[in-house]
Amino acid sequence: MEIIGYLSSIFIGVVLGLLGGGGSILSIPILVYLFNIEPVLASAYSLFIVGTTSFVGAIPKYRQHLVNIRTGLLFGIPSIITIFCTRKWIVPSIPQIIFEFEYITITKRILLLGIFAVLMVLAAIPMIRGKQEMASRNRRFRFLLVMMEGVIIGFLTGLVGAGGGFLIIPALVFLTGLKFKTAVGTSLFIISTNSLLGFLGDVMNYSMDWLFLLKITGLAVLGILIGHYLTRYFTGIKLRKTFGWFTLAMGCYILAKELLRF
Repeated sequence: MEIIGYLSSIFIGVVLGLLGGGGSILSIPILVYLFNIEPVLASAYSLFIVGTTSFVGAIPKYRQHLVNIRTGLLFGIPSIITIFCTRKWIVPSIPQIIFEFEYITITKRILLLGIFAVLMVLAAIPMIRGKQEMASRNRRFRFLLVMMEGVIIGFLTGLVGAGGGFLIIPALVFLTGLKFKTAVGTSLFIISTNSLLGFLGDVMNYSMDWLFLLKITGLAVLGILIGHYLTRYFTGIKLRKTFGWFTLAMGCYILAKELLRF
């Protein structure tokens, strides 16, 4: 299972390179189900893996002038603050057993993985239904909405360790008027800053297996370089639909596994 886990880690980067998001959709299930890592620590590892990989992926996008730094900072600053606070104080304060009544027990694991799975299902729907590349006729920069969206995504990212790329990209397109390709590059920049700075909250709370973490991250970085190369050969619409179905299946699997315990 560990060998499969290491090989699967490459696809974390491939997905990020091709789609500008979705790395955590792979990283958290890989860490939890293939490496048997506890969900809270897995979400912490996911932040580092996805954050580092996204940073590497943002570099060629920046060179192609597909990263809007100003928008990334305005969106990212409220997200960073929210993520750090969530990882440092909120997540550690959640009790191991949240609710217990006769045959029903809601644990911290079920809560976090359940929220993560629901987000996967919600993210999958627009990917499956989307018939064309996202575009917005709006060219106004909705400053307040961008800040609010940053806080919401920051809280969700901090809670479950997901980078939020599939939430960030539509927000950038429709709230700032960025073109889709620029939104993808800017999303990688935002994910990298959000995830890495949010990870600092975990470093203060947990002991990290740095050797293991660097191995997985190195494979994911290799994957994002492959993904960046492959973008010239694949159309975004077909890729998003295919990954949308995969995301839907994975979200349903996690919900069934954690709730039904099969």
